[in-house]
Amino acid sequence: METESTKMTELFASLQTAQYGDTDSGATSPGPGAQETGNSVDPQRVTRSRPRTYPYSRYLPYKVESGEEQLSFLNEILRQLYICVEAGDFAVGAVHWTRALRNWLELKFELTKEQRVRLVKLYYELALAPGVDPSAGEKFASTFTVLLKRKHYLKSGVDITLDWRPLFRELKGLVLPSESGIAQTHGMKRNYRSLTKMCTFAQLYFDPKETPRIFEEILPYFTTSVTENAYIVSGLTNLLLPTQPAAGGFDGLLPQTFMPTLFHLWSLVNRSKVVDTTYIDLLSRLARDHLTGSSTPFSEFGIFTEEQSSTIFTAILRLLEIPVGQATSPYSASLDITVGLAIYLERDPRKHPVAHNIARWIVWSLSPSSIDKPHSVMSNLEGLIQAVETFFHPSNSGGWTRSLSQLVHSLCDFFVMRWNRERKGEMDTPTERRIDQALKHRFVLCLRDVVFMGIFAKSGSAMDLSLASLQCLAYLEPSLVLPGALQRIYPSMQGLVEVHRTTSSLRALQVLSKILVRTKGFRCHVTTLLGLALPGIDANDLDKTLYTLAFIQSICYNIPLQDLTKGREDVTGNMLAMEWITNEVTRMEQEGVDVQMDYSDGLSDQDEELILRSSTAGFAEFLSSFLGRVFTLLENLPDAARTRTGSPEENVINTLPATFLPLLGSLSPELFDIALNKIADFVANHVIHQARDAMAFICSALAKVNPQKTLRRLAPALIASIRSEIDENGAASTRNTGNEVLPRDRGLVWNVSMLSMSVVHVGEPVLQYRQELFDIAIYMQDKCKGVPTLHVSNFSHHLLLNLTGTYTVDWSLYEDGMIDRGVGPNDWGTTPDPQNLNIKWHVPNSEECQFALDLVKAQGGRALQQLQSLIAGTSTVKRDGKGKEWSDEVSRNLMLTRLLLSGVSVLFDPRGIDTATPEESESSSDADMPDANELGSDKLSGEQADDALANTNDDSVKPVFRLPAGYVLDDDDALYEDLHSFRDRVGTTLHDVHQFLILNQEDDVACFGPLYSAYRSWFIDVGLERSAKVLDRNLRLLAADIHPYKLSGLRKEYPRPLLVRRALVYHLQRLRYNAYPRRQTEMARKLLFDLVEGAISSYTEVRRQAQSAGEAAFKVIIGSRSLVIPTLLNAFEKSVKENDFPRIKGSLYSLLFSTLTRPISRNWRYAPSVIKTYLSASMADKQSIQRLCSTATLSIMDIGRPLERMAILDRETIQLIAPTEDVQTKIEKKKSLLVRQRAAVEKKKASLSTALVEKARKSHWKQASRTAAIVISLGMRFDNIASEDIVDLVTRGAINEHPNLRGLYTGAFTALMSLIESRAAAGHQYENYLLDKPYLPAKIKVESKQEDSGWTDRFLAKFSKPEAEYYVDSDHPGWLVWTSSFPAYKADPDKDLEYDEKETQVRTQVGSLLDRNWFSQTFDQIKQEPRDASADRFHVTNALFLAYTFELVSEGLTKARFDDIKEEVQRTLGDGTDRHQHRATSEILAAILTSAIDKPMKRRVQMWEYVFPIVSDIFSDGLTPENVSYWTNFLHFVIQAKDPRRSWPIVDWLSSFRLDMYSNAAFKESCKIRLLQQCISDMGWHFQLEKPILADFLKHIDHPYKGVREALGQSLATLYRTRYHESYKDVETLMKAQREASSLGTRPYTPTSEFINNMKDVFERIEQWRQARPSGQQTPSSYTSGSKTVLLWLDSSLAFCECTQYTQFFPGLFLEQLLHMMDVKEDQELQGLAYHVFRHIPNIPHRVGEDAELIAALIRIGRSSPLWHQRLRVLINMQVIFFRRLFLISPQHQQDLFDCVANMLEDVQLEVRLGASSTLSGMVRCSPAALRSEFIDKLNQRFTKMLIDSQLPKKARSALTAADSGTSTPTPEQTRRVLLRHAAVLGLGALVQAFPYSSPPPKWIPGVLATLANKANNDPGMVGKSVKSILSDFKKTRQDTWQMDLKAFSQEQAEDLDGVLWKSYFA
Repeated sequence: METESTKMTELFASLQTAQYGDTDSGATSPGPGAQETGNSVDPQRVTRSRPRTYPYSRYLPYKVESGEEQLSFLNEILRQLYICVEAGDFAVGAVHWTRALRNWLELKFELTKEQRVRLVKLYYELALAPGVDPSAGEKFASTFTVLLKRKHYLKSGVDITLDWRPLFRELKGLVLPSESGIAQTHGMKRNYRSLTKMCTFAQLYFDPKETPRIFEEILPYFTTSVTENAYIVSGLTNLLLPTQPAAGGFDGLLPQTFMPTLFHLWSLVNRSKVVDTTYIDLLSRLARDHLTGSSTPFSEFGIFTEEQSSTIFTAILRLLEIPVGQATSPYSASLDITVGLAIYLERDPRKHPVAHNIARWIVWSLSPSSIDKPHSVMSNLEGLIQAVETFFHPSNSGGWTRSLSQLVHSLCDFFVMRWNRERKGEMDTPTERRIDQALKHRFVLCLRDVVFMGIFAKSGSAMDLSLASLQCLAYLEPSLVLPGALQRIYPSMQGLVEVHRTTSSLRALQVLSKILVRTKGFRCHVTTLLGLALPGIDANDLDKTLYTLAFIQSICYNIPLQDLTKGREDVTGNMLAMEWITNEVTRMEQEGVDVQMDYSDGLSDQDEELILRSSTAGFAEFLSSFLGRVFTLLENLPDAARTRTGSPEENVINTLPATFLPLLGSLSPELFDIALNKIADFVANHVIHQARDAMAFICSALAKVNPQKTLRRLAPALIASIRSEIDENGAASTRNTGNEVLPRDRGLVWNVSMLSMSVVHVGEPVLQYRQELFDIAIYMQDKCKGVPTLHVSNFSHHLLLNLTGTYTVDWSLYEDGMIDRGVGPNDWGTTPDPQNLNIKWHVPNSEECQFALDLVKAQGGRALQQLQSLIAGTSTVKRDGKGKEWSDEVSRNLMLTRLLLSGVSVLFDPRGIDTATPEESESSSDADMPDANELGSDKLSGEQADDALANTNDDSVKPVFRLPAGYVLDDDDALYEDLHSFRDRVGTTLHDVHQFLILNQEDDVACFGPLYSAYRSWFIDVGLERSAKVLDRNLRLLAADIHPYKLSGLRKEYPRPLLVRRALVYHLQRLRYNAYPRRQTEMARKLLFDLVEGAISSYTEVRRQAQSAGEAAFKVIIGSRSLVIPTLLNAFEKSVKENDFPRIKGSLYSLLFSTLTRPISRNWRYAPSVIKTYLSASMADKQSIQRLCSTATLSIMDIGRPLERMAILDRETIQLIAPTEDVQTKIEKKKSLLVRQRAAVEKKKASLSTALVEKARKSHWKQASRTAAIVISLGMRFDNIASEDIVDLVTRGAINEHPNLRGLYTGAFTALMSLIESRAAAGHQYENYLLDKPYLPAKIKVESKQEDSGWTDRFLAKFSKPEAEYYVDSDHPGWLVWTSSFPAYKADPDKDLEYDEKETQVRTQVGSLLDRNWFSQTFDQIKQEPRDASADRFHVTNALFLAYTFELVSEGLTKARFDDIKEEVQRTLGDGTDRHQHRATSEILAAILTSAIDKPMKRRVQMWEYVFPIVSDIFSDGLTPENVSYWTNFLHFVIQAKDPRRSWPIVDWLSSFRLDMYSNAAFKESCKIRLLQQCISDMGWHFQLEKPILADFLKHIDHPYKGVREALGQSLATLYRTRYHESYKDVETLMKAQREASSLGTRPYTPTSEFINNMKDVFERIEQWRQARPSGQQTPSSYTSGSKTVLLWLDSSLAFCECTQYTQFFPGLFLEQLLHMMDVKEDQELQGLAYHVFRHIPNIPHRVGEDAELIAALIRIGRSSPLWHQRLRVLINMQVIFFRRLFLISPQHQQDLFDCVANMLEDVQLEVRLGASSTLSGMVRCSPAALRSEFIDKLNQRFTKMLIDSQLPKKARSALTAADSGTSTPTPEQTRRVLLRHAAVLGLGALVQAFPYSSPPPKWIPGVLATLANKANNDPGMVGKSVKSILSDFKKTRQDTWQMDLKAFSQEQAEDLDGVLWKSYFA
């Protein structure tokens, strides 16, 4: 690394940002160090491409370390890291120094770009290096992502390029295990989540020029014949494809060179949600990264074509899964269930929701060119939002609500981010692509209405997302959003609408507050809104109270609460503002939601300022009202004892201080005085026990904002009240039981709490009351007893924190300079510059330190003295064994001592306590923090003989990285000495008390709690009050407060108080860094042993407290874990011997459920004893201990895992961090030590495993199972495989009579044999094993003759014959593309794996144990009936286990011979009547066949000659419903992912099956078809015997038996599915063909002429059968049977990816036949199947223009079908097609569909008319606005005219008599007119119902409703009924907004409406 110094005073923002939600660290405003980025500076010294926003270290009140010191820290870390990596110490050493590096980065120190590049490369290498421990690898991967957390740290292609191959190697091993080589059992596989996360960060830095090579590597694996591979290739493409534009803009790498191929691959996997999500993710990243690529062509569709854009929008509509009519899901669950291992490649959907990807694609494809073109991404976005608009309404919520809200939020968020970054020049977007004002305006208008609907959502998460979206839109266009927001908010706040709308409005005001107060005109509303919000503070509605307080807090952070009318003559009082507001509110009411309020033009600056000033005159009144309401709220809070954690009451109490601090901080001095007086009076005159904490927080806020005034007003009064309570009321004069404060004591506790909170973190002014505070503290300690003593001690604690801490004392909204010049209207909503703050700090002075020491001495000295006298028996309080007074006194003094220690914790100097070494900060104190003998020193600790077992992993004392953190005392100061000696006295006293309690009061649980709390504080409260989690609490509170101010692309635009608090948090981070682990002192050792004693106490509560304190202590004392392990272990052994259950539990928890487990696993001096004792303990006769032991088994097995022994790293990468000095000696020394240690530990493990074998053989099964698991974990290794004892144990154990043990041993046996096989395949070399480099003798590479056009046909033809030169097991070679060669296996291998001496020895030993009896027992056991039904299945584990044994049999290594096996198989199968016989036989026969794979032909033939006759007999006659599943799984196991020719006998036999129409054995027939289907499905496109089978199946589709038909349908679908393949000669040819075809690539699944002829033939036969079937026939016929078979075939095919193969048949063949089938009332099964398939049709994706014939057919049937059922049913699909294809359907087809549906309103059948009405309504609703308005105008005119023109004729008088006689028959003309009127009414109703939630309704609706009310309301029958229904539904859906909606109607229209809606009571 560089050794020259670098100016690094600015600090590094990478890690903590996640904790307080910083979306982006860095800024555009130049800060310190900005000059360094100039060209004149050495590039090695450039740290950031964007200067820091916030100069962390500059704001600290003390001098910090120099850049040179920071660099020296870093260099030392890297030096140590280098030594560890070179020595091979990853799991301990490298992880430890990685953590040190993370801590260094957390402190905001700067890495230069070159350093960052080196570290990124190093951690990329370490995270993926073969052989590195996976848990260490995860930490390295995490550090890799942290180093690349922000994209601006390093520029892709400029600063760094990463190689994609290492990641691909890991992913390939995960998802393509069959391709990656050895089946590894060493457990070195990495967590898939960390690999996908690494891809997310690394993908940006892959070289775009590698794109062709990535495609060449990945695409050959694509096949839909095995759909899992299609998913895998999609996933790998998404994770690995470089998305950045290539530098230099190579034409060959432009997105459109490969985009058609991506769209083609996408279209190969139709109907999959997983694939849609994957490609949207990939395309959105491409859109994002190519936006800035000036060489990439960019249009109104971004980098995509119009066709591609429409296809993506169609996929987006699918992904949103909006329900349409009666449509089924566009996705197929049966397809996505085949995702298989590709599930590992999906990004975490919680962190990468699909809505996020959709929004990213849309926003990064927008540009100004989207505005002026009729078709663009912007117009499509508008179409999308308008289509789904009604689904945003609160009344229409469902499963879609969250995804829609998330989509809108992500759109807003990305748009704001892009707008901000482009404006600030942080994105290199070419000028013509940058978002401009017009695009921003249109974007906001597009989303505005749906966001306004969303903020009133019923779902909490949807409301949160909508509010965040509202904030973004208001930020972009305040003038477009704020008027509508206020128009909706004012009625809600005035209580005119439902309560839930008020809550939503308050929340909306909170998010809008910042924009309101800084926008001209709108800020004049703020004071009024504050006043309207006050009723929200209501004890009866605490949720509303919370939102009200949050709104007030938000306002107070942004404006000063000062009366701006003071001293001005042009404005007095608030009358001007009141009048103006009244007028504005009236205008909003009149103009409704479309109100326009453009104050920038309509209001002069002078007038606006006067109105604003006038509005501030009401602040005093607001303040008084606010305090009054808060006091009322506090008086009505429930009793604290009855509130639960997390309750609304608790939330209110926690929210009050967050509101009061900014409120009081923003008050003018006059208003502050009012607040102070009111609060002081309330405190003096009230004692409200349940409001104590809340009131104390309010006092604290007062004191923090203005300590002088507050203390002057409060301190004397409170002190007097305290004395008065004690002296006059006798408060706290006696002890009491429980935690309740007695009524007598409540006044005292109230006053003490107020005083405590008034003197904490207020600074130096406290000294004015030094003597009074000192006296009252002593006085209270003397006088008080019982529960109040806690509050009394807390007062001392708070006072000490105030005196000794360094903290900010600055709560002002503005800098002093601004306050001095006077705050005015222009200061409203201003954001301070984070670079120019003047922060006021409190730094303890000597007087304060002296006062603190005096207090500690006075109170602490007496407490320690009293404790000593209490345990010595000299105290006045005696230990009489009856009362609790003695315990109370001990507890009180212990508690006081603890609080005093914590109070002065910042004055304890770790160096004064010992000479410690900083290891890590509190944040990194996780379980594996290295211990003393892990971090070690040159002197090996402990016994020299055992030094190697102690795993000492560092050979140098760690360097001291002590940061300046404002420590105020000097080493030679008397104060310093006194303080530290006091701490020592505390330690001694605590030890004495502990000894006394253990001996005399072991059951006094009440004393142990405070004692162990004091222990915890003694250990950890050094340099920082860690016991109070100060830093975590401050971080959490700051994160909550800054959350409302965060907007993407803005950095730290927070109110000043929050920026000040950020400086405090940084100071605390430095303190925490310094609070590092310390060396052991004698006192620390004593106290640690005390804690150990407590951890194994007989009393549960004592144990818990001690264990918790011990865990805390272990983190801060180096070597403490190793120190206590022997003691704990001895106690564990003793308690097990004595059966002392409580102590056994204590030992188990302490050793195996704590941070001691890791050191034990590394320290093999103790591990054997722990394991042996654990095994003994596991037999304890107590249920709770049994459960504990079960849980601990994995931890124990983890102890036995093999150690890291080799990691394969790139030397060059490691050298990147090599130090300048020579450290080779240290490396060698460390390496040799590690080698010695590992050898010694492995030797110890081996000897322990040998010792435990006997135990495993003889003990009870429960203990034996645990022992065996441990033995296997300890004893199986790559080098020596396993000892003879273990081999014997496992082999004999495999026939153990206990099923649990047997399962364990068979698994171990399989692992053992697999290890031998893997070892042999790796050439007995561990390196090959790690690198997945196997040598398999049978495996060969076959050259493919790509250039030969007939190659694919010849390749496939070979699969139809049994003879083979080689076997191709993988399905993918050649399916999509050919590569130059592909893997295959010799058909008759001449040699097998070569086993070395060790492997042969183990195999021989196993063989010697496998005699006939062994096999006989094994077969009997697997034949046993399983204990539960779920286990009754074909067990793959049994087949694999037996396969290894049969391999040994056939090699002649076993005592049993193959003839013995045959006889045993025959015995097992028996007569075949029992299903368990079949299950066992199927597993055994599968094992026999598997054992011969890749063996010489002779042996395979021998096996098949034996197995095939048995199998064929069973397949012919032995299958039953009970056993068929076993044999199907047998077949699957034998032939899956294997060449058909390997299993030729069975394939040939199944393929020769032909249907017999006259057979009665339906079950046998269907079984054979299902077996054949399984065979075809497993073999995919390699199955080449299909022609006769297809002909036979198609010939017999009308089979009479249902079971056979179902099997036939599924098999036909499978056969046709597996016929398709593409087989391009290479990737280049594939990509060229796709480019030349279209921007979407070629259309896949084009049916062949043979397929077309077959389909036509099938449907012609169905039509003939239909004609031949007599109408109403009840019995099954060829028509019904054949139709069902075809429907089952279509159902299966249309739910799979090849569904588009059938689209050309929809209009001509399918539609009418399906409709006919649905009309067969006599066969409900046929009807249901036909309806199901019919509903599939609109879900099948068609390409642009391919839907013309289908739409025409639907229209033709709708208009002309003679059957009304058919006309009704096509309506279902019309609506779905219209919606699903919104972006693909042509305008002409839209028009045709609308015309057809409108005409169908005139259908003679009522049901059709009603269906057409609802369809028309749905189509109008989901049409884009432009299209919608055009159709509405036409249809409105048409239906209105129809209604008026078709008046009912008046009845002639003569008709009345006929009517009276009941003989009146309507004439045809009357009927026609009624029908036309009904059509018109339904048409107009459909238009109205298309806008169920629009408020106010569109302008044309009142006229339509009036027309209906006037013209048709009085019609008789269905017409009048429909009118009334339409009008009442209209009002019903608008209950919430009816009063506002009514304003859209004229008075006349409203009266017409009332006449219909109002019904007389007497009617």
